[in-house]
Amino acid sequence: MIIDVHTHINNYHEERVVSLEDCLNKLTETMEENHVDYSLVLTSYKVNEHRPSTKKVVEAIANRKNLGVVAGISYLNYNHHDLREIAEYLEAGLIKGLKLYPGYEPFYPSDARMKVVYDMAIEYDVPVMFHSGDTYAPTGRVKYSHPIHHDDLAVDYPDLKIVICHVGNPWIKDCMEVTYKNKNVHADFSGLVLGDFSEKFERWMKNELEQMITYAGNPKYLLYGTDWPISSMKSYLNFMKNLELPEEKKEMILWKNAAELFKLDVNSFK
Repeated sequence: MIIDVHTHINNYHEERVVSLEDCLNKLTETMEENHVDYSLVLTSYKVNEHRPSTKKVVEAIANRKNLGVVAGISYLNYNHHDLREIAEYLEAGLIKGLKLYPGYEPFYPSDARMKVVYDMAIEYDVPVMFHSGDTYAPTGRVKYSHPIHHDDLAVDYPDLKIVICHVGNPWIKDCMEVTYKNKNVHADFSGLVLGDFSEKFERWMKNELEQMITYAGNPKYLLYGTDWPISSMKSYLNFMKNLELPEEKKEMILWKNAAELFKLDVNSFK
């Protein structure tokens, strides 16, 4: 089984706006081609013609049993209506987690403005995913997205389930320490490359991840994600295949950790 915890349906490069339905069809077609059983779709901190709202995505995937939603929240612009709507979706089990975007927005994860979000995540027992590391856009400010900042958050909120996205790349060793030290911290390794891995970069990144697993121990904290469509599912699965790990550890990373963390009923999408 394969669970991809990190996909998007935003329009990134298209000159025209591609419909939400077309984006979802492309995602599910790509999943089928690569034998991916389930994907989490992460909505954006922005809502515009290229980035659909959480409400629209929740409604659009209602009959797609192999997709789930993680709700993006804007640090700068969230309001009481947004929080009320998200709480209703959490209550109904229609979203599986929350996503914040430090680096793209100017805040550190431990900012007190986000306490209400963290309290809600703890109440409903869902993970909060954080952008971490390099930003896709040069307008991002990477001082906010360094993975070391999640240590304060993990200590202050020991019941909060934290996911550091992109293993904090290029600060993978810092992410390694934060996940090792704090049992409530997970990491996905999505978005490490634009498109396909080159042979040289794949070899380097393979060594980085294997070192992380060696240092941080049994990879209960590590999640498989791609950042599709920015990164290729096919290339990512080949990268996963080439990791020098026992099959049982690969299974943990490919789906078991995600199923447990996001409380996914795997029988519903087998």
